[in-house]
Amino acid sequence: MAAGPINARAGRISSPHGLDGSVKVAEAVPGLLKKGGLVLVDGEERTIERVSGTPAKPIVRLRGSSRREDADQLRGSIIEVALESVPELGEDEWWASELIGCTVFDGSFEVGVVVDLIGLPSCEVLAVDRAVGNQLLVPMVGDALRSVDVPAKRIDIDLKFLGEASE
Repeated sequence: MAAGPINARAGRISSPHGLDGSVKVAEAVPGLLKKGGLVLVDGEERTIERVSGTPAKPIVRLRGSSRREDADQLRGSIIEVALESVPELGEDEWWASELIGCTVFDGSFEVGVVVDLIGLPSCEVLAVDRAVGNQLLVPMVGDALRSVDVPAKRIDIDLKFLGEASE
């Protein structure tokens, strides 16, 4: 799991919990953090020794963290799991890690590159860095997205729907 395959982001360590090295996980994806599971924490492979809390706000203890000081050093770290170990997604669903790095087009016009996927209350949006101009936020809705081709790392959008004109 160390190098090569794409991983799914499972959450971000927000703070220590208690004195035994456990941590609170923010932005957790329910069902991805399981006792005995292998995860990457800032690129380092770890095993989950304990899971408590709720699916939306889990508390985990990772092998190698047995003191509050160990947990504090992990603050802000990203937790990832191998895509092979996550539940299969439905049609027209993707992991953020699959979309980040995709080139965004409106037809043949290159718009930019996806740098993040942001969850908003109404929908998720692609954050697209452009060569010229400000960052473009593209809602993940049918009217804005024409197609997503993960293997080709290509996303086709409708700039007109977003209130812009392609050049």
